[in-house]
Amino acid sequence: MRVQDLIIDPRRSLGNKLWLCNVMPAFEYKNGSRTDNIVAYRYEIALPERNLDKISVRIDGQQLLEAPNGFVEVKLEGLELSIYWSNGNYQVGAKATGISVINSKA
Repeated sequence: MRVQDLIIDPRRSLGNKLWLCNVMPAFEYKNGSRTDNIVAYRYEIALPERNLDKISVRIDGQQLLEAPNGFVEVKLEGLELSIYWSNGNYQVGAKATGISVINSKA
């Protein structure tokens, strides 16, 4: 079995609370070079139940939320985690199909 084929339980791995901190565009690459074409957005998520570690979650298509001033609690739909090898280390990859705000910071 390959490490890339493992299915990881997001709730057990990340915790129940997810805080959106930032939103950044993800660009298309052709022949190893970045183009100006935005194909997805990366939502930087802080994990309060994991010492505020952060994970970047890619969602293909149009931008669904603006970057908050501070953070907002969110829910991710269709969240999948994976492990991959890059630059001599294992990395955690994350992608989802949707994101929505569930609670605004007071």
